[in-house]
Amino acid sequence: MAKISSRGEMVETSGELPDVGSAAPDFTLRRADLSPVGLADYVGKRLVLNIFPSIDTPTCAKSVRQFNERAAAMPNTKVLCVSADLPFALSRFCGAEGIDNVETASVYRAPEFGLAYGVYMAEGRLGGLLARAVVVVDEDGRVVYRELVPEIAQEPDYDTVAAAL
Repeated sequence: MAKISSRGEMVETSGELPDVGSAAPDFTLRRADLSPVGLADYVGKRLVLNIFPSIDTPTCAKSVRQFNERAAAMPNTKVLCVSADLPFALSRFCGAEGIDNVETASVYRAPEFGLAYGVYMAEGRLGGLLARAVVVVDEDGRVVYRELVPEIAQEPDYDTVAAAL
């Protein structure tokens, strides 16, 4: 288990992020239209998993906006923004913000995602949600970068993600 903080409160995650060099854990999440989306949908492309608690918090919303702006400069790369929000909330946010360079997916039918990626928070104020993390997967499904953000209100290191690509 990893430890992060949420506004000063220490919280443990369900495990550790996948190791760099390991195969990314498979998953099946739900898109805004409720259709399934999984790791296999990105074979041959690089994938940035932008994982966060809820689109309805300022830092999470900012990370989606930032990755949306940066996505166009990431060749052969897709950005999948993953949270426990319902697909409808993710769709509403992206529509209102004009976000169209990233994809969104919900874990509402896939709690195993948070466990497999080591980001499920079982305790604390945000218990039941996902910790803020970024995992970059290469064209062959291997993890090439991972970051568990130590303070939930802190943004991920966008420049280091870009460098990993």
